[in-house]
Amino acid sequence: MKTIAGVMAASLLLAGCTSVAAQSVSVAESPLGAAAGNGAQGGVAFARDDAPGYTFYRPERWPEGPVPVVLWGNGGCRNNGLSASHFLREIASHGYFVIANGAPGEEREVLAELPPAPTSLPENAVTNQPPRATPDETSVDQMLAGIEWAVAANGNAADPLHGRLDAARVAVLGHSCGGLQALSAGTDPRVSAVMAFASGVYVRADGGLSGVRIGKDDLARLHTPVAYVIGGPGDIAWPNAVDDFARISHVPVMLANLPVGHGGTFALANGGDWARVAVDWLDWQLKGDRNAGRSFVGEGCRLCTTYGWSVERKQFPATP
Repeated sequence: MKTIAGVMAASLLLAGCTSVAAQSVSVAESPLGAAAGNGAQGGVAFARDDAPGYTFYRPERWPEGPVPVVLWGNGGCRNNGLSASHFLREIASHGYFVIANGAPGEEREVLAELPPAPTSLPENAVTNQPPRATPDETSVDQMLAGIEWAVAANGNAADPLHGRLDAARVAVLGHSCGGLQALSAGTDPRVSAVMAFASGVYVRADGGLSGVRIGKDDLARLHTPVAYVIGGPGDIAWPNAVDDFARISHVPVMLANLPVGHGGTFALANGGDWARVAVDWLDWQLKGDRNAGRSFVGEGCRLCTTYGWSVERKQFPATP
């Protein structure tokens, strides 16, 4: 079952892709905020008139050769592609093109430090949530339509993105409800890696606020390595992610925990620790960077020995 908003957004986007490819129309970027990121290329955010339901992030200085594509789902499945802007600029600065679900909305200020995170969940926090009264503002269909959009833009000789995107290397990432979008989109054969932040399929099918149609049985359809990054026992997604990890037995899967709460480190400069882990995961999965893989593989893996983190892994290779 698909939300009306999601179907309309995906349909409009696909129509736009066809039009752009056929007419070779040159499209200008509208910058959003200042460049940022620790990567060698720097990261910038921008919007485009031909894709009003999306926010884009690219390297400020393009590296040689086409870059992989990252699809992003916002927390709450909200229609705001700037909701994790510091985190996504950081990813783009390392040589990735990010297509975030949602038009540009409000961009949060950078925090110097995170507020204290809860150490446990309130009683019945997971099983006693009311259903959402309104549909999600973005959808899985919208997220996956970003692949067709990237292919069309890359093939349009008049587009500033011409020849710069590699839509054969695609990762899906998301936060909370957007993490459910990423897990659902991760069953698509065009996807090469999945990463869910503060997210997991509901232990009870009717136990959460999201309208993403995904159940525990769908986890068996995942075909790529999967990483769950969770904010500790006080993260509302904790029991769902732990249960997902226990169920996945056919692909490499990691459960990495940093006790910062459900909101993670997105509000810190350059996305904080969660962004650093995301970049290493993407570099390993999409670029074959073995050094980045050492953050996750082996008894002494970098993430395993980083203060505050705890890591569980299954079906992982012995070496990156």
